[in-house]
Amino acid sequence: MQTKNISLKGAAITSLIVLVALTLLGSAAFAFHLKPSSFRPPEVSAVAFNPLQKIQQWLSPPPTPAPTPAPTEIKVVSEESQVIDVVKKSTGAVVSIVASSDVPKMERCVQQMPGIEGLPPEFQQMMQVQGLCQNGTQKQRTSAGSGFLVTADGYILTNKHVVQDEKSSYTVVLNDDKHSGQKFPAKILARDSVNDIAVLKIEGTDLPFLTFGDSSKLQVGQTAIAIGYALGEFDNTVSRGVVSGLSRSIHAQDGMTSEQLRGLIQTDAAINPGNSGGPLLDIGGNVIGMNTAVADGQSIGFAIPINAVKDDFEQVKQSGKITEKDHAYLGIRFLPVTTEMKDTNNLPVDYGMLVSPDNTPNALAVVPGSPADKAGIQQNDIILEIDGKQLNEKYLLNDVIDAHSPGDTITLKIYHKGDTKTIQVKLDKRPTQKN
Repeated sequence: MQTKNISLKGAAITSLIVLVALTLLGSAAFAFHLKPSSFRPPEVSAVAFNPLQKIQQWLSPPPTPAPTPAPTEIKVVSEESQVIDVVKKSTGAVVSIVASSDVPKMERCVQQMPGIEGLPPEFQQMMQVQGLCQNGTQKQRTSAGSGFLVTADGYILTNKHVVQDEKSSYTVVLNDDKHSGQKFPAKILARDSVNDIAVLKIEGTDLPFLTFGDSSKLQVGQTAIAIGYALGEFDNTVSRGVVSGLSRSIHAQDGMTSEQLRGLIQTDAAINPGNSGGPLLDIGGNVIGMNTAVADGQSIGFAIPINAVKDDFEQVKQSGKITEKDHAYLGIRFLPVTTEMKDTNNLPVDYGMLVSPDNTPNALAVVPGSPADKAGIQQNDIILEIDGKQLNEKYLLNDVIDAHSPGDTITLKIYHKGDTKTIQVKLDKRPTQKN
């Protein structure tokens, strides 16, 4: 019964639609037969009126509005999360380098006291004592440092002082997930005789490696991340800080070697013994330096700019060796004069370079036969100026000499035994140091 009522209602609606349509059609036909002068269509619209379309629009449901697009999600990355990401990607390419040497193998033994050979055997036996005797040699770990892979086939960069002993053998321990704990014998391809840089090689394929940054674009204050084999015990130790200074000069000593290093990066990222040779990274994970030394003060570490390291590496890849550039040489050791030094030692000035053996053991202030020696420079002289420019803590003598070439002549203003004098010095070629 209800179905029938719905049908009747539908028929009624249909009849109504037809009636309205006929009425509108009739009106349109009537308007068409009127004289043109009695009907003028509206000038605002040139669209013809369609009554059937209007009826269809009245009966159609309203259009469904288009969905509003979801707002774009903005991902905010904090510096902390970026550092974590850099560490995850980089630590696998940082390796531990262990040095081993042949050392005497000592065992307990019975030794006879000297000078009793003529005594009866029973007395000689009574005069025997327990002691230590050598029974051959054995390999023993003697030192440890850090390094980092720079190619997938096993090229490794580290400090020269990490692999300084030519009589030792060196083992590289990998720390990435795929090769964790695996040991590889290392071949020392080259040691830089001037800079604290060495290039090693292990036999491997598909190894993780780090990419070089550009140390010429470093800015004081930017983030620095150090990774290394801290204390020769804790591999992949990470410390974070900033670039604290650029173009620093230090006198580095590790008990075996002593050298003057210049143009270094200073950082407050913790660098401990064992970190030597490890990478210093920027916030993008690129290597900007090689960790090389730490000062006695807290939070003062130094790294060799990666551009210098990269130059050595490229030479080794191309020719198998590092070709030393001819460096100019004066032949003195010195200490920068400061206000405190002037007051303490009653010096006439608070600037310049005091010719002094500094803290180098058994070193001379003036190297015999050097250009400085030939020019008459002596210990306790103060070099005040070079080529008319005053020397001080920020404008060091070595930096000026490095900018010259062997054979150049420089003008020095010197304070010598109470008098000031000007001398000409012809620079020589720096003697080659043993690797």
